[in-house]
Amino acid sequence: MRKVNVKSRSLVLVMMVAVFGFFTISCSDDDNDGETLAPLTGKWSISKVGTTVSGVETLIDAPQNQSGCEKDFMDLKSDNTVQEGNYDSTIDPCALFTDQGIYSRSHNNLTRVVDGVTTTQDIVNLTLSELKLKDASGNIEVYIK
Repeated sequence: MRKVNVKSRSLVLVMMVAVFGFFTISCSDDDNDGETLAPLTGKWSISKVGTTVSGVETLIDAPQNQSGCEKDFMDLKSDNTVQEGNYDSTIDPCALFTDQGIYSRSHNNLTRVVDGVTTTQDIVNLTLSELKLKDASGNIEVYIK
């Protein structure tokens, strides 16, 4: 009967050490300071735009998207270049106009320089399928992959 008691204590001790080790490893100081680990690179199509007024966010379908055309986009490449695409039917149906530039990410800020114009926006949400940006004026852009 004494052997069973020693085995039970040993088993409990081993389990406690394993659980403690698990929490020690999982609670290490390797967090990302609020940054998401989802990749920023890729082709993002604008889906919604909006604003925040008095803490209330209002989003609508992006009016810059031409009916019957693909959605306007920004393509963030791994070499930190960006291509912005705008479909316009003023002259030809769904004609694509593009601009090239560079971008950088610093924590939760995305800065793009296209045609000499610098735009800095907060990354509000970044998942594998959605990128939500907000500028200092409260203007919001939601992109999807």
